[in-house]
Amino acid sequence: MLRCRLLGHRFHFSHEGCTLLWICLRECGASGRKRYLTAEEAERYARAFDRRDIDSLGRHAPLFGLYPLRLWRAWRDRRHARSVAG
Repeated sequence: MLRCRLLGHRFHFSHEGCTLLWICLRECGASGRKRYLTAEEAERYARAFDRRDIDSLGRHAPLFGLYPLRLWRAWRDRRHARSVAG
């Protein structure tokens, strides 16, 4: 698929018992599996690899250089808290 060739694959990681599984979310057919000694180890790797960096964007931003990003994140978190409470 052209999108995966240009932008790279976008994998989703999961586990089934001791096996770590991954599949491209862009449906290009790329997938794989790797077996670990324990199910806990496979789960740990699946959780770590499936984490998206966008989820923590702005959380550890430098104080001055990315201050607008800190403000945006605070506004977004406050808006989310209001929608959950109300």
